[in-house]
Amino acid sequence: MAALDQVTTLHELVLLARRRLAKGAWDYLQGGAETETGLARNRLAIERLALRPRVCVDVREVDASSELFGRRIRLPVFLAPIGSLETFHPTGGAGAAEAAARFGVPLMLSGVCAPGLEAVARAAPEALRIFQLYVRGDEGWIAEIVARAEVHGYAAFAITVDTAWYSRRERDLLNRFEKPWRREVGGQDFQKGFDWRAVARFKARHRIPLILKGIMTAEDARIALDHGVDGVLVSNHGGRQLDHVQGTLDVLPEIVEAVAGRALVLVDGGFCRGTDILKAIALGAKAVGLGRMLAVGMAAGGPEGVVTMLELLEEEIRIALGLLGVTRLAELGRSHLARAEAVRPPGFWSAFPLVAEGY
Repeated sequence: MAALDQVTTLHELVLLARRRLAKGAWDYLQGGAETETGLARNRLAIERLALRPRVCVDVREVDASSELFGRRIRLPVFLAPIGSLETFHPTGGAGAAEAAARFGVPLMLSGVCAPGLEAVARAAPEALRIFQLYVRGDEGWIAEIVARAEVHGYAAFAITVDTAWYSRRERDLLNRFEKPWRREVGGQDFQKGFDWRAVARFKARHRIPLILKGIMTAEDARIALDHGVDGVLVSNHGGRQLDHVQGTLDVLPEIVEAVAGRALVLVDGGFCRGTDILKAIALGAKAVGLGRMLAVGMAAGGPEGVVTMLELLEEEIRIALGLLGVTRLAELGRSHLARAEAVRPPGFWSAFPLVAEGY
């Protein structure tokens, strides 16, 4: 087994993470809700899209960078929010922020991730940071957290809207695995009662850009725009909430069409490889969230493991852009995609077939 400084592929990084994690934490990383159909559909949606390369293009110079909230970012990705990220490495959110700043991509920090928004800001003041919230209190409680986020330089505020009820994650139940925040945080009824009127009141009260995380239909995207939302994150919580939902890449086109450039469109859900990310960009996403890959990097080597993961992804993305005949992300479009059959059963491991072959 290669040590972190010897890792040359994402396959090796995944294996290193698996070796370093206890079964409960590893199953949490790779698992989803109930039958894990939604999780599998995330990968299936990605794998049912083939790439259509163009040739005889000068691709000596390839630029994989993008822009988000007025900041240049090295890749069109962000580190997605993971509750109790300290499960995978003791530095938790601070370590993820350090890696994000060092490499040059944004971090969306989970509101239930140690060591908290202030400590994370101090750990990486130069990082582009977005704060994500589960609603566990009234509007005064939310306002207090918004104020803290603004004071500490967070560029935007994301509210998760797909967790009105907490799902049955059967791997976790079978392993008797419970993340610390599930024991410590109450107030679930506030999330159950969070509605469009609450969104309107948030926008009337706060200036910080608002992203709704968990939009899965064009209908809800339009309603979000009607309420002045600044961004939508197309997400099914990595297949961890409502089972049997569509894959996020399957619903991304209808949401991009509904938004029609009037707000930011982000997406997450099963994205593991460079070509995965380029498919989402070709369909109109501005940036792609990396959740499980963030956890893999942290488990494999903390902040250094996350930087290694991003460096490998960057190499995959740059090579894929060049082979597509594309020199910058703005040139990507739906003409670079075609429907195709998946070639292996979908799931977390379908992104890493060499693992199953014993490498």
